[in-house]
Amino acid sequence: MTGTAPAPFTADDYEARMEHAARQAAAAGLAGLLVAPGPDLVWLTGYTPTAVTERLTLLVLAAGRDPVLVVPTLEAPDAERAPGAPALTLRDWTDGKDPYAATAALLDSGGRFGISDNAWAMHLLGLQKALPGTSYASLTEALPMLRAVKDAAELELLAAAGAAADAAFEEIRRVPFAGRRESDVAADLAALLRRFGHSQVDFTIVASGPNGANPHHEIGDRVIERGDMVVLDFGGLKDGYGSDTSRTVHVGEPTDEERRVHDIVREAQEAGFRAVRPGAACQDVDRAARAVIADAGYGEYFIHRTGHGIGVTTHEPPYMIEGEEQPLVPGMCFSVEPGIYLPGRFGVRIEDIVTVTEDGGRRLNDTAREMVIVD
Repeated sequence: MTGTAPAPFTADDYEARMEHAARQAAAAGLAGLLVAPGPDLVWLTGYTPTAVTERLTLLVLAAGRDPVLVVPTLEAPDAERAPGAPALTLRDWTDGKDPYAATAALLDSGGRFGISDNAWAMHLLGLQKALPGTSYASLTEALPMLRAVKDAAELELLAAAGAAADAAFEEIRRVPFAGRRESDVAADLAALLRRFGHSQVDFTIVASGPNGANPHHEIGDRVIERGDMVVLDFGGLKDGYGSDTSRTVHVGEPTDEERRVHDIVREAQEAGFRAVRPGAACQDVDRAARAVIADAGYGEYFIHRTGHGIGVTTHEPPYMIEGEEQPLVPGMCFSVEPGIYLPGRFGVRIEDIVTVTEDGGRRLNDTAREMVIVD
């Protein structure tokens, strides 16, 4: 797969994201946001520390104030080269100084702050000790939709990642399955994802025969046999944005029951996709897909949510699950991946990444959803 490299995000892009995040925090009644190294920091600033250590690195955002990135002095040169650095102020601290005191000077002493889910406990406790009047909420709890709505450039990157994953599937369906270990096919999948542009492979599930009844099966040395159903679930990051797709193939001719179960899952996946439209609730997608499987008599064997968001990580809000009333908004991207898992026998899952459009949804994966026969 070839193509021109995507245009990088600019300092203006990161400035707009930080301003948006600060406004969202204020609207949620927060005094600001504290963002530790991880996907939120990458999305807001483009900065990824070379190593995440016990030294405090923290982005401080608050409406009406310039964003400040607190960094260890020895890491300041790298931070200065981040694409979002021109849109913020760097405040470095040296070993032997108190980074929490330096950060406390930037914060409302009685404020409630959203803080990255992956912030270290020692850093949160250090801030609480420096400012005992403050309180904190996880970013996922406080602003679950912060990264959920993608702009046109992000959608283009997600579409390219999906196309790369599709290309990997088109190649893997042609390799031998029978007589090879799951780990061998998984290694082929990982190599294909990298060949088609992925810089990071997050997972390559190859779940054959009875292993397919475990949705998150860890690949092993089971030898794939003729007559096996094989669940393939794979994805990672390409140009910083995620792919995630699942297809279920069969080694040789399937039985009538295997075809029927596969057809039910395919119909459920189509029903979930057709439920995607602006204003619908996330749970509506889950309900639509789940109803097809339940009506066919397999409801107890659909044992996970119908989908999850995707962006700079392969799993993030929103989630397509009963009880999630968050309305769908154009630009949201998430998986639609119903499945049926028959313990000790086999499983089937079909998954596409879908984005919400102005009048419905658009799939970012386009490989065959019908039963694929492999050798």
